[in-house]
Amino acid sequence: MTASAGPIPAKRILVIEDNPDLAYGLRNNLEIEGYDVEVAKDGTKGLSRAKAGQPDLVVLDLMLPGMDGFRVLRALRDDGHGMPVLILTARGEEADKVRGLRLGADDYVTKPFGVLELLARIEALLRRAAAPRKNGGPPAPVFEKFGDIEVLTPSRTVLREGSSVALTPKEYDLLIALLRRDGACITRSELLTEVWGYSAEVMSRTVDTHVAELRRKLEHDAANPRHILTVRKTGYRLAR
Repeated sequence: MTASAGPIPAKRILVIEDNPDLAYGLRNNLEIEGYDVEVAKDGTKGLSRAKAGQPDLVVLDLMLPGMDGFRVLRALRDDGHGMPVLILTARGEEADKVRGLRLGADDYVTKPFGVLELLARIEALLRRAAAPRKNGGPPAPVFEKFGDIEVLTPSRTVLREGSSVALTPKEYDLLIALLRRDGACITRSELLTEVWGYSAEVMSRTVDTHVAELRRKLEHDAANPRHILTVRKTGYRLAR
């Protein structure tokens, strides 16, 4: 008879938040959901606990006394700590969201936020961190740039010269598939499988149509693209 593997240990979450009421509420709700929660009341202590304890996820307020959340985030990423980080931002502070994502945050929640929204985002980040890489390839980067285009994957945001570009879900997924190849060619058949889930090349014009729309939205001259390039008789590649 084989021995039982025992219970699965609870995921550990570090909350770095200086507002005692908010910190208490976060801890209470997360513990109810079965998480092992630790709270740090300022950025310096939070950074120390994150480095020493290696939590599964960090909830990080940006506006902290002493060492603010931006500096905590930068220090974590510069030291190679890759745990998911969910930042808490003030309502309407779009620049803070973008800056946080550029520094390596994985997602954000805007204050005031609902508990259900926060829990859903935490669950999604933990699933993403535990999931195997799609098709064995590298994960999409948190922040990428080519030309005057910036891609912030946690929020599925694409910026052109600092302004948001409205992409459809399939256009966005197509762009990410191109980014993952890091300049290498990806065939129409591979795109159909990866983006649309088709197992055979039965609708290759679907790819071409979406590429044309991506070029219209992201290239300065869609007829003479600099970044989203055609590989003759094969597929496409993204040039930086």
